[in-house]
Amino acid sequence: MNVLAILLGLSSAACFAVSSVLEQHAAKQERPTRTIDPRLLLRLVRRPMWLLGWFPDALGTTLQALALRFGPLALVEPLLVSGLFMAIPLESALERRRPHGRDIAVVVIGVVGLTAFLAAANPQAGVTQPSTLAWLGVGISIGVLVTACLLIASRTRDATRGLMLGIATGLLYATAAALLKTVIAKLPEHPTALFMNWHLYALVLVGGTALILNQNAFQGGPIAAPLTAIALLDPFGSVLIGVIAFREDLSLEGPRLVIGLIAVAAMVVGIWLSRRTRST
Repeated sequence: MNVLAILLGLSSAACFAVSSVLEQHAAKQERPTRTIDPRLLLRLVRRPMWLLGWFPDALGTTLQALALRFGPLALVEPLLVSGLFMAIPLESALERRRPHGRDIAVVVIGVVGLTAFLAAANPQAGVTQPSTLAWLGVGISIGVLVTACLLIASRTRDATRGLMLGIATGLLYATAAALLKTVIAKLPEHPTALFMNWHLYALVLVGGTALILNQNAFQGGPIAAPLTAIALLDPFGSVLIGVIAFREDLSLEGPRLVIGLIAVAAMVVGIWLSRRTRST
């Protein structure tokens, strides 16, 4: 297990937690928008707190890229979930209230489930460059799931809407992380040819869409609902993409398989409960 990748991943999680709280606080000041509305970003750029959130966001992305350079996707991305423990008390401090016990319980259930799954699965590194066919499979699978989440979000409100948008955002972030890992791997060998490669442009498209959905998800209710979904679906989706595209190995056999299934059930429960978190 790469210690440097772990330290970089945890540092990235801390930066993303600060960024998420600042961006969510600013996004809640704007009137609710449609599920995918780029004009929300145009309004948010006039808010100093939202712009301030980009500094830890940029630092977190840099640290994430470095962590992916030294560690497998299935190891690095799950570390980002640790930011949940920092984001909820930070949000409460910013809004001058005590953290809700239900929010904390939701986070604990989800994080315990993810931790148990990773401990049982014991992900190992695979290839650095997935095949085009593997990427096609990832694109179709993620596309179908994200579309389903957006359809549900367009027909719901408040925490449930934030939850659906959070799930879609988490899946897109997982895809963006996989693309980022591929881009970083290509950079030292062919830095100029990188601009002729479709991975870079796919990363910009997926990352930009995830950014818009993220801000939409932050508009309704407390941060626990969307951020729990994002923080769990990002690493869990990364593990699945790592297995499908990067051929990363999981040790899910015998008792490990049972633990893994129970852990997945715990994550599902945590995400489902987060839709009922309170905003006051």
